[in-house]
Amino acid sequence: SRFMEGGGSVDITPLRMQGNRFLNGTVNALFGTRYTDLCYGYNAFWADLRPTINVDCAGFEVETLINVRVAKAGLNVAEVPSVEHERIHGVSKLHPVRDGLRVLRTILTERFARRETPAATTPTVRELDRKGPTNSLDTGDLGLASWA
Repeated sequence: SRFMEGGGSVDITPLRMQGNRFLNGTVNALFGTRYTDLCYGYNAFWADLRPTINVDCAGFEVETLINVRVAKAGLNVAEVPSVEHERIHGVSKLHPVRDGLRVLRTILTERFARRETPAATTPTVRELDRKGPTNSLDTGDLGLASWA
C-alpha cells in the first residue's frame, strides 16, 4: 500500500488520490474490509486460488476485482507498505474519471451479483496454513498477501 506507514508515492496526482480514497471507502463499506490501497497493482496470492478469484477482466479495474473477490471468499489479507516512484518511461494510460467509473462499476457489480464464489473452490484458512510459504518470505498463517 502506498497509503500506510512506510509507503508513499511521488507520482500520484490529487485527483487519483481522491478517487482512490473514494473507491477504498466504497469497497470497505460494502465488503467489510479495511483496505488502504486498491489501485496500486501489486497483489500476491497462492496459485491454487486462481479459480476462486477468477480474473475475467484486463483493465485498470483488475486490482480491485482481485481484492473484492478475495474479500468475498473470506480469505486473509495482509497489506504491506510500498513506495511508488516517478515513472521512468512513457506516460500513464490511466484516465482517472473514465477508469475510476469502470472500477466503481466493477465494485457494484461484484457486490450485487447473484452468483457467489463456489464454496467447493474456496480453500479454508486451515488448508492454506497447511501449505505454508513456498519461498523465503515468511507469510505466517496468511492465506494471501495483497500488495496493492
